[in-house]
Amino acid sequence: MAAELHIDPDRNPVVIVDDLHVKYRVHSSGRLARVGRKLVKRNTVKTRTVHALKGVSFVAYENESIGVIGSNGSGKSTLMRAITGLLSPASGAVYARSRPNMLGVRAALLPTMSGERNIVLGGLALGLTRPEVEARTEEIIDFTDLKDFIDLPMNTYSSGMSARLKFAIATLKQHDILIVDEALNVGDRRFRKKSEERIRAIKDAAGTVFLVSHSMQTILDTCTRVIWIEKGKLMMDGDPQEVVNAYTGSVS
Repeated sequence: MAAELHIDPDRNPVVIVDDLHVKYRVHSSGRLARVGRKLVKRNTVKTRTVHALKGVSFVAYENESIGVIGSNGSGKSTLMRAITGLLSPASGAVYARSRPNMLGVRAALLPTMSGERNIVLGGLALGLTRPEVEARTEEIIDFTDLKDFIDLPMNTYSSGMSARLKFAIATLKQHDILIVDEALNVGDRRFRKKSEERIRAIKDAAGTVFLVSHSMQTILDTCTRVIWIEKGKLMMDGDPQEVVNAYTGSVS
């Protein structure tokens, strides 16, 4: 039986996740079997159902930055994709006040175009006017420390340089709901500090931020609340230090 969902009447809910279940159907290509001294692959193909999220429920409010932690394969990214509407629930529901925007380090930029050209195209895609983008281009270049490379094509950038530029472009616009997947874990300490400051600015402007990260220090420095997901279940939801302590204690 699903736990009752409580909504604080004195706060403004932005995202409601209500008894969310997500299931995948995947194909397995068979297992290795020993025949004499040899390992041979069975040619049987089976379909399996993976229960990725199992009855997750919580309410996210205005002005919150929520850390999402858990081991690899725990369901963190599945939860974020369900919140953005990229995955359909098997049961339960997700309600959002506006369309969530996901920022991930693997999000593609146009590789044959320069960093500066990507800034313009990215800003236009976010709904800014060309004068608005042009007025903030130097700010983005300074933010990313890419001044010496901004006229070069993106396919000459390292993965960290590309991620820094993607983060700067995506945060050009104030988001009501922003999901950040590991993007703060690139670059040096100075860039991470600047990124954390920008995340807090989005939150303070009545936005809600979800931050998926394996860096517990980034979570503690940035988030006002932490959700711990493990094996598809919500293990804990509350004070960042308390949840991080419980999580790190479980994996130590």
